[in-house]
Amino acid sequence: MHSINLFAMSTLSASLLVLSGQSFAHEEHHAMSMSEPQTQPVEDILMDHSQHQKMSAAPQVVVEEKQVSPPQHAHSNLDDLDQDHQFDHQVDHAAHLKEHGGQIYQQTTLESKWLRNDNAQGQGALKSELETRIGTDENKIFIKVHADKAESQQAEYDAKLLYSRNVADFWDVQAGIRYRNDPNREIDQNQVDAVLGLHGMAAYFFETNAYVYIGQDRQVSFNLETERDLLLTQKLIIQPYLDMNIVLSDDSNYAKKTGLNSVQVGLETRYEINKKVMPFMDVAYGYNKGVQETAWQKSSSSENAWFYGAGMRFKF
Repeated sequence: MHSINLFAMSTLSASLLVLSGQSFAHEEHHAMSMSEPQTQPVEDILMDHSQHQKMSAAPQVVVEEKQVSPPQHAHSNLDDLDQDHQFDHQVDHAAHLKEHGGQIYQQTTLESKWLRNDNAQGQGALKSELETRIGTDENKIFIKVHADKAESQQAEYDAKLLYSRNVADFWDVQAGIRYRNDPNREIDQNQVDAVLGLHGMAAYFFETNAYVYIGQDRQVSFNLETERDLLLTQKLIIQPYLDMNIVLSDDSNYAKKTGLNSVQVGLETRYEINKKVMPFMDVAYGYNKGVQETAWQKSSSSENAWFYGAGMRFKF
């Protein structure tokens, strides 16, 4: 029994020694791990740094590739935007022209009047005029036809076709041709002249036409027509006017005397029933220098005369 107790005590003592040795070793290892510095070999640090550079450089390359090569449809989108902008600009320009004189318009005036000559035993003449203009404010075409039918004579007429181009405020330059027909002549019944002139509004609102005519046989002449409306009421209007012809040269078979060849100053009084129908009365004083003597006509002296009559004007 005593031996058993000794064995048990020795066994317990051995167990305590083993347990105390393990605890001491664990505390010593823990002390050593806390006291020793946490160092890493230099080679491992360099390897880690180089790998970090490679890893950090890789995404930069991807970003640069995305910046260098944009999407392929970007150019097509820019072209579409540019075409849309040009189309909008054209639409705006067309609308601006339409609102500010770019539209095409047409106007026709037809006038016919009977005038009596006070110095020719009451003989009269029927005068008719047709004027049509078509175009824009900048470019127009004028067609003018004038016919005279004196008593006991056949009607003579002339027709002009003119291109009109706006060059300044209220002024157009016109150029074209004039065709003349006089069946009362034995020869040279049909003639063609070149026309160059101005059409517009002179100072103090005088509507003015000034033309130079150049034809065969050195026929050169200048014509000036000017008129102005003076409103007595909204419908009753008086219109003073001037019609003057200057012959610069004429070697034709029916030559006119050079210089101031004819002039007519008149006063027209009209009543506008509306803007399309306008009856009027006309009183004028005229001067004519006469014609030269040629193989086909006798020379005539100058004459003065009063003219008076009435007529009708239509606009449409």
